[in-house]
Amino acid sequence: MKTVSAPADAPSTDSLKTKRKLAVRVGEVLRAARQERALTQADVAERVGMVTEVYGRVERGQMLPSLPKLRKLCLVLRVDANAALKLVGHQAPSWLEDTPEPGAEGSPRMRRLLRTLRQLDDEQLAALHVMANTLAKLSTLRQPRAADTGKPKQGPVTA
Repeated sequence: MKTVSAPADAPSTDSLKTKRKLAVRVGEVLRAARQERALTQADVAERVGMVTEVYGRVERGQMLPSLPKLRKLCLVLRVDANAALKLVGHQAPSWLEDTPEPGAEGSPRMRRLLRTLRQLDDEQLAALHVMANTLAKLSTLRQPRAADTGKPKQGPVTA
């Protein structure tokens, strides 16, 4: 009977355990940073060019991102890669602390709207622009004026 052994280049059990621990560590660090910045997984995935489901797997420690993706993730989430990889003697570089947060677009609702808008073509954007201008004009027309409410207009305060 012939015995089949693992190929010489197959990863060892210890190597797989180390990789799994690293994936969990990176995922935990990325999730904490994302939540601290009140971002959704979709927000982060879009900013780094990943599918949302894949980014979710990274956060759950089920996979490790490639080095270029890890770099982008660290930039977007403002995480020091040394801290994410749990390297000894890590300290956040000064450039990370001094730069403005990339893609800071406001509330989660605004980020979802912007994500949707980026998927529209020029013609759709033009139509939406007309609608948005119309809505803005209507909202200014609907604001009650002092004359409409029966309240006297308040002028400047004099001493």
